[in-house]
Amino acid sequence: MIQVQNLKKVFGPKIAVDGVSFAVKKGEVLGFLGPNGAGKSTTMRMITGFIPPSEGSVSIGGFDVAEDPIVAKRLFGYLPENAPSYTDMTVQGFLNFAAELRGFAGKAKEAAVERVAEMCFLGSVLAQSIETLSKGYKHRVCFAQAIIHDPEVLIMDEPTEGLDPNQKHEIRTLIRRMGETKAIIFSTHILEEVEAACSRAIIIDRGKIVANGTPRELKARSQTAGTVTLVLADAYGAFDGSATSVRGKIDNLSRVEKTVIVAESPFTIRVFPKANPDSSADDLADALGQLVVDQRWPIRELRREEGRLDEVFRSITLSDREP
Repeated sequence: MIQVQNLKKVFGPKIAVDGVSFAVKKGEVLGFLGPNGAGKSTTMRMITGFIPPSEGSVSIGGFDVAEDPIVAKRLFGYLPENAPSYTDMTVQGFLNFAAELRGFAGKAKEAAVERVAEMCFLGSVLAQSIETLSKGYKHRVCFAQAIIHDPEVLIMDEPTEGLDPNQKHEIRTLIRRMGETKAIIFSTHILEEVEAACSRAIIIDRGKIVANGTPRELKARSQTAGTVTLVLADAYGAFDGSATSVRGKIDNLSRVEKTVIVAESPFTIRVFPKANPDSSADDLADALGQLVVDQRWPIRELRREEGRLDEVFRSITLSDREP
């Protein structure tokens, strides 16, 4: 539904976006992730035809955004950054206006406005002018105009920026639900958003794509992915042995590559498995569990680490920068 080929944008001496290519299919929610200034918003604006690319092309539903802009733009809804709207209009008036722009009239227009008002929880403020609304409600209004024509493609730039936790949860739930039948792309720098709403994520840094995969695949690139963390009640009192001897017993397990003591109270140790295709972190956790039973250590927690997205994000985007 969205096809981006070798997209590039140059502003004077600055290359804001540099050879970006990706595709988004129906039923997929793609998070476009990156630090501030990475080129996320510029890419969104080129995808929607808001600004032209210096090089490359974008097609929506098979239609080139530059060559067939009207046809292409009929297929998507767009929520720009900062949720712009006509603040002197009422919510009802603005949504009617948005519906008319999308070609609705009469009963069809009424039905479209009623549908998005219900989806975005705007029923109680339809008669209010937009300028009197809170930031969260203004954002909902702009989100409603983006989906008023029930588009096959939804493109959003920082869709939860400035919202409180409850409002963020509402928007993420909507995105996740709509993503079952639509092609959705949204830019963000909020890592928890990717895990909460996305089926796939792209990390962009200084205009280039530096990672592309599902949240689980990206987390697997974390240094802690596949490790096992063991937390015991008391390193020195509740069981026989010091932190050194406990670590030594764990190091002696055949599946252990190395160990790192994270904390001494409560005693917390992270265990790294050997790179063995015939074993897994579950095998390591089983071996650790059996050791705890054999030694009668008072266990608080034993968990397999999936990896941390923030760790991966930092390692990728800061890899060749000064610390």
